[in-house]
Amino acid sequence: MISKFINKLKSILFKSPVSLETPLTKEKKVAKSSKTKTKTKTKTKTKTKAVNSKKNIETLTTLPGVGAKSAKALYEAGFKTTKAVIAADEKDLLAVSGVGVNLVKKLKKLK
Repeated sequence: MISKFINKLKSILFKSPVSLETPLTKEKKVAKSSKTKTKTKTKTKTKTKAVNSKKNIETLTTLPGVGAKSAKALYEAGFKTTKAVIAADEKDLLAVSGVGVNLVKKLKKLK
């Protein structure tokens, strides 16, 4: 700590920029910054997936009788599109929690 203070004092008195970092600490910072960039790329991919899933769930709510909860349940059960929901068997739809007989009847009228 004292050496940093002395170096700073020298740079002020002699008006020459003295680096407080040793070459080793500079290398460590470069290595850390490259690791951060890879983490950022991974976060971007997961954000994109989350946005796509939200859009797909919103699309499922356009079906008659399908609300936000049942759309999310259908999406998590593997029905990603409205076409997949309409084409599914009644037994497969009834196996999804949050989907009842009345909803299945409404969806089968769309065929």
